[in-house]
Amino acid sequence: MITLDHPLFKLLAVLLTLIAWRRWAPASYWYALVFPRKAIWLRWTWRHVASGCGLTKKRHRWWFTTVPGLVASTGVVRVKRRFQRVAVDTKPWMGLPRPVRHGFRITFHLLDGQVPDDYAKVCERLAHAWRIEAVRVVGSRPGRVTLQGITQDPLTHVAPACPPAEPRDGWRAEDLLRPIVGVLETGAAWRMDLRLIPHWMNAGATQSGKSNLINALIVGLAPQPVALVGFDLKGGVELSAYAARLTALATTRTECLDLLSDLIAVMGARMLACRRYGVRDIWQLPDAARPIPVVVLVDELAELYLTADKAEKDQVTRTATALLRIAQLGRAFGIHLILSGQRIGSDLGPGVTALRAQIGGRVCHRVNDPETAVMTLGDLDPDALIAARSIAPELPGVAVITGSDGRWYRARSGYVSTTAAEQAAGAYAQMAPSWNQVAASGLGHELPGVDTVELIA
Repeated sequence: MITLDHPLFKLLAVLLTLIAWRRWAPASYWYALVFPRKAIWLRWTWRHVASGCGLTKKRHRWWFTTVPGLVASTGVVRVKRRFQRVAVDTKPWMGLPRPVRHGFRITFHLLDGQVPDDYAKVCERLAHAWRIEAVRVVGSRPGRVTLQGITQDPLTHVAPACPPAEPRDGWRAEDLLRPIVGVLETGAAWRMDLRLIPHWMNAGATQSGKSNLINALIVGLAPQPVALVGFDLKGGVELSAYAARLTALATTRTECLDLLSDLIAVMGARMLACRRYGVRDIWQLPDAARPIPVVVLVDELAELYLTADKAEKDQVTRTATALLRIAQLGRAFGIHLILSGQRIGSDLGPGVTALRAQIGGRVCHRVNDPETAVMTLGDLDPDALIAARSIAPELPGVAVITGSDGRWYRARSGYVSTTAAEQAAGAYAQMAPSWNQVAASGLGHELPGVDTVELIA
């Protein structure tokens, strides 16, 4: 009979405790039990892993060697000992692994002739050698490179974005135009920083998560004192649900062209205001004179460039020129573009290629054709194209994006239903400025629902 003091009962209790610990408190389980063993193993096997991944270098060193001589007639082997230079494999110096929530970080000293890109090219090999999900270069400085190992994919479960209860709650002045829309593969928050990267291209096939990212942006920007302007050539079926929070919404090609002309006029007025104050952008203006930032949401970019007959060609040309002017000059004057589309290719015309060159932020969801991936990510690392083409259909919201550090990352936007985004737009309808407020040149106006003194650059 097994009693409470029986060793098997104690062993079973320990196993159940470990299983429950891992299930209900995975972070502490990783820090306390798994990571120490992993760190020792990483250090112990580093020489073999570095050699297998081609990260070692041949160096000549003086070595005390024993060289067999001739065999005498008596059968005794003569041994000659001497110093000589031998070629040995030298591994990069590895710092102590540091634990993070979803893995670990390690800093390596680069050997002579090595650059951080040498490590970026073998990240997949390192991931297999270390038996983990992925490895990414997350930092570098002269002579050093930092890698992050990801033990479990944080993109599997992403919490949905939720708007704050009140306009003043949940965001700070320094978070203006920096909404959090999801999670990066490193476990960090995915923040679309429009102050740092003013314009973004959002490409993806149907059901890839493209519209969900727009919903997450609506939820993130609705409580902030910014103007949201929509372009929806699907007759308004995509963006009309958020009309309560939109300052303007264009649903036909003629309306889009008129609205673009108005935005260019607003941009011109802001240029004059900045020139009058002797500054280069609106963020250097005094608080009382700073105009309202504008975020332009374009759904189905291709519809703005398609022509059915010659009569529409002039409208398309004028539309392309206006979008390009805003992309080139809008950053300094608080006008930001979020361009979305299923198909973004050079076949739409030279205007799309020129516009793409002005868009610094790239988001590529699952796409149906390689050209859209190349158009979106073609000037990045070729591995980014491979990662974008390998996104599974059962993972909506997963995308390959450009980071603020110039590298690419896998990311996933938090699920936000159209109903939730519509509710957020309705809850913060009072934050939507009128077009007259947007068109003001910036002389003494006040932002709706917030004191202008709170908006610091």
